[in-house]
Amino acid sequence: MQTEPRAPRLAVLIDADNTSAKIVDGLFEEIAKIGEASVRRIYGDFASPRSKGWTEVLARHAIIPQQQFAYTSGKNASDITLVIDAMDLLHSGRFDGFCLVSSDSDFTRLASRIREQGVDVFGFGEQKTPESFRQACRRFTYTENLLPELASENSDAADASKSLQPPSAATPVLRKVIMQMDSEDGWVPLGALGTQLANLSSDFDPRTYGFRKLSDLVRKTGAFELDQGEGRNLRVRMKPARRKKADA
Repeated sequence: MQTEPRAPRLAVLIDADNTSAKIVDGLFEEIAKIGEASVRRIYGDFASPRSKGWTEVLARHAIIPQQQFAYTSGKNASDITLVIDAMDLLHSGRFDGFCLVSSDSDFTRLASRIREQGVDVFGFGEQKTPESFRQACRRFTYTENLLPELASENSDAADASKSLQPPSAATPVLRKVIMQMDSEDGWVPLGALGTQLANLSSDFDPRTYGFRKLSDLVRKTGAFELDQGEGRNLRVRMKPARRKKADA
């Protein structure tokens, strides 16, 4: 009897000091798209009032708290414990990927080390997260895009007034990727464009610009043409430059 392939096993490690509990539902919904969250641990001082929001949601998502008391001001034992646990889990060889949830650039080397081992790293943090950490991950998702008010399932487009950036801000990176793709007539498959975007920019996400679908974002910029190609697959190209009218 043939069995279905198992979803990738993921270790989810959350830095409570640098992550809001408000994103927890959206976080695990996003992680479920990647694989199975086999390990769920969160690190912080849960005796502190700052962590109250997390203590209220731990049981709902079966997250195991790793208590680290702040014995000395300015010393972050939580970060050290998270790194030690991550290396132990990495060397166990049981996991296909790691989800590092933090906006702290201190985890840049950890992400790089895990990827050196051939294991994927998926980062989750605020838009203020330093580029070094974002680019060290295979994919990086802004936690602002996981907040409940942006997670409506009734519409493909999020509230434009709450998007992190306007759609026009995506035009330069879209142009760059299309120009890099090999195409004789300028048309490139939308799916291939999405894959190449992820490879070039780990934090590219249509939701950052107010849309759930890449096609909707591309259309909204007004800088590209969309066409239903063979097999009903969408393809996209840059709009031809308008010719200037000849002087009279």
